[in-house]
Amino acid sequence: MFEKLAEVEEKYESLEYKLGDPEIIKDQKAYQQVAKAHSDLADLVSKWRQYKQARQQLADTENLLAEKLDEEMRDLAQLELDDLKEKIAHYEDELRIMLIPKDPNDDKDVIVEIRAGTGGEESGLFAGDMLRMYTRYAERKGWQAELMSSVESGIGGYSKAVLAIKGKGAYSRLKFEGGVHRVQRVPATESNGRIHTSAATVSVLPEADEIDVQISNDDLDIDTYRSSSAGGQNVQKNETAIRITHRPSGIVVTCQDERSQLQNKLRAMRMLRTQLYEREIQAQQDDVVAKRRSMVGSGDRSEKSRTYNFPQNRITDHRIDHTIYNLPAFMDGEIDDMVDRLNAADQAEKLKVDN
Repeated sequence: MFEKLAEVEEKYESLEYKLGDPEIIKDQKAYQQVAKAHSDLADLVSKWRQYKQARQQLADTENLLAEKLDEEMRDLAQLELDDLKEKIAHYEDELRIMLIPKDPNDDKDVIVEIRAGTGGEESGLFAGDMLRMYTRYAERKGWQAELMSSVESGIGGYSKAVLAIKGKGAYSRLKFEGGVHRVQRVPATESNGRIHTSAATVSVLPEADEIDVQISNDDLDIDTYRSSSAGGQNVQKNETAIRITHRPSGIVVTCQDERSQLQNKLRAMRMLRTQLYEREIQAQQDDVVAKRRSMVGSGDRSEKSRTYNFPQNRITDHRIDHTIYNLPAFMDGEIDDMVDRLNAADQAEKLKVDN
């Protein structure tokens, strides 16, 4: 690890030198690339230098203790030595984590797709609760949440909802939310007070941009149709809804939530681009694909990543065996504790692999 860190510091200093090179400065693209590479290493190098400084202080303190000291000075030096050993151990843990290769998608925005699973109307209501939970979480983080597409169920829930979340590190925070989310509660439609179990599936995808995925218009079939509505004053007389079929992949996306055909088309293209980007990632990382599919599953009650038990006021994530007892706050978007623990578990697993 220490040899690798020394190499990183050497590379960082080389990049720092290049930032002052007149030839690099003149080439805006080259300068931006060097500046980004330099910035990406800055935190790691800073932590490495703090670690080296602490090691030097440790050596100096040990040398001091080897000398003849009065009792008071020896006690102070011993306290400093113990503090430095603890600090160094902490730095080493942080450096190991920082050396884990970063997911290239971590800084991307995300598309969160929520689908009702088994459980009938109650499943649709729970999907609606999940949609609100992630929307509230985005608001708490200062991110922008946008409902891109939705299919409502009969009693105020959703059979499907697609939420776009824009914000720094959105994918890194939400990527482990994918899976089967199971709910246990008394449904609003239950007259006898019996607890029912139903489920919703969540899929979290990094949102691709035009640089990530190039789409040829020649590969698209674009159909328009009238948006469905509740009727009455809101009946759509114009064909504003959009269906886009990407012939090479067979992917079909639809959007009807906007009043403008152009706005619906732009949203549909964002969803198509993201799904194509996901396929590209899947082709490159078959092991990741298998893991994701096993997490999302079919939406059956027996499959679960997380259980929301309303009578017991608890949320349990079965992947990390962690339970939180504050369900109302969790459903209002206070999910950071669970998110932190899922990320920590992933880092710990990667450290095992590296070791």
